[in-house]
Amino acid sequence: MVETQNLIHQNKQLARELKQRIDQLAAMGTVATAVSQSLDLDETLSTALQAVLDIVDAEAGGISLIDEEAGEVVLRAQRGWTQDFVVARPMRIPLGQGMSGRVISSDKVVVVNNFTRDEELAVPSFHDEQFRSIVMAPMHARGKIVGILSVMSNRPNRFGKEIVGVLCAIADTVGVALDNARLYEASLENQSQLSAILHSTADGIIATDQAGRIRVINHTAEGMLCVKSGSLINVPLREAPINPKIRHSLLVALSSREEDCNRVFKVTLDDGRVLSVLVSPVYVACQLDRRSETDGWVIVLQDVTHLHQAEIARTQFIQAAAHDMRNPLGAALNSLEALQPMVSDNEMARELVSIASLGINRTQELIDDLLNLEQIESGYGLDLAETYLPDLIDEVTIEIKPRLDERNLRFHVEVDRSLSTIRVDRKWMVRAILNYLENACKYTPRGGEVRLCVYAKGPMLHIEVTDNGPGIPVEYQSHLFERFYRANADASVPGTGLGLAIVKSVAEQHGGNVYVQSKPGVGSTFGITLQLEPPPDAVPTA
Repeated sequence: MVETQNLIHQNKQLARELKQRIDQLAAMGTVATAVSQSLDLDETLSTALQAVLDIVDAEAGGISLIDEEAGEVVLRAQRGWTQDFVVARPMRIPLGQGMSGRVISSDKVVVVNNFTRDEELAVPSFHDEQFRSIVMAPMHARGKIVGILSVMSNRPNRFGKEIVGVLCAIADTVGVALDNARLYEASLENQSQLSAILHSTADGIIATDQAGRIRVINHTAEGMLCVKSGSLINVPLREAPINPKIRHSLLVALSSREEDCNRVFKVTLDDGRVLSVLVSPVYVACQLDRRSETDGWVIVLQDVTHLHQAEIARTQFIQAAAHDMRNPLGAALNSLEALQPMVSDNEMARELVSIASLGINRTQELIDDLLNLEQIESGYGLDLAETYLPDLIDEVTIEIKPRLDERNLRFHVEVDRSLSTIRVDRKWMVRAILNYLENACKYTPRGGEVRLCVYAKGPMLHIEVTDNGPGIPVEYQSHLFERFYRANADASVPGTGLGLAIVKSVAEQHGGNVYVQSKPGVGSTFGITLQLEPPPDAVPTA
């Protein structure tokens, strides 16, 4: 008989525990459903608190969150209180103080079923609420306490084990929901700040995804391109209704084989504006391990028209001076050559004549480069003809070989065998490629490597010269093709600062463009792009 009674008692106890667990699970499900409807933090706080009060049938409640930066516990939501401790009189309790300090330090539920005015509080005015029973449960998210969930009653001994158990069960559910909402709120704030920065910058900025669809464009870029963002967002770059010259140059820049470097080039628009364009790849770290493709591109546009106009004025002055200086320099050099036999027995005099001759030769080289630039940019004497590409590359290889041997540099040539003829001025195209190669020879350390790569990608021919020299910081790259600009101003490296400007002019006179890809400490790739076929009326969409 006693055993039967014990069994009945145990069954009743198990039934009560089972019901308690079911109630806890139901409560967790109810709260989880309620708080999953929104990621707005204030709305989630209000919804969660109301759901908790409905489940435990309490008169009042509150949710406090930990502000780690301020070192405080802050009441963010309340219901059933007579005083406003959220907006009018914000309740901010230093960590470690008051009842909240007990909850956080012990990481356990604190139950006070006979709350009196004798209880020492961090906020004394809380006594005016006349609460007699209080339960405070820590809320966890991501392995740490993120806040405190509290329920209150005006009656003593209001909260038994069942309510405490339910509160414990749902506290972490509320904590995770609130933490997610807080993270979402932080992301919105960061997005707002980023948007403000993006639209206040003087540079035009465009961002695309991996497929080339435009995802972001700021106000400055809209103004530069004379187009509204609504007509560009989610539109593939090749179909974007922007200036054909810019679109074409961007597609050319993105067609290069090199996927991990910036591309820098300039575009002169029909209205005379000159834009400097920097194209940078964007990678997602987790994808970088499994494929080498880019995850998108960031395009930065700068209006450098004023710099271009200053360059034109400077060029006009230098060209006029160059013409005036060429004849007297020739006369001076002829005179020095005539003096050489007369001073053959005087070592000091021979050295002085040699130094003077060297200086005049360098000055004449500078003048010749300036006049070459004038000739190229004017278009006079440009003789376009069908040229067999392998023969052109062979000519370049033969001419550069002495310079390569002088510095003991390895030279590799890669030419797409499917290429045959192109329509170019052979003399100027050889000169342009040689300028690239001579530049590579100057800055590649002895025993290094130089590569000449010629390949087709879509309708474009790419001619690239790659070295393993010191590389060029990105802030200098947009100026490299300007006259007299030298990123590595080393006096021991000879040059007039016009070699790359000549390459740019040659490429543009052939309807092409130039670009550079470089990283400090890695090396540089300088490229020329040319149309393999006559350009269509619009940029191809395939």
